[in-house]
Amino acid sequence: MAVPKRRMSRANTHARRSQWKADNAALQEVKIGGVTQRIPRRLVKAVKLGLVDLDRR
Repeated sequence: MAVPKRRMSRANTHARRSQWKADNAALQEVKIGGVTQRIPRRLVKAVKLGLVDLDRR
């Protein structure tokens, strides 16, 4: 793992961190009860098993 040689200033740290952006979750179409829903891929199995209720938002 890379280790900084010297302390980084607060301004440089904040400038570097401000460039980072999170990506939107990729949505997947799933047909539940005849209705097509777009949900994140990580929730597909839970929705099919009935652990997550899509009507409750």
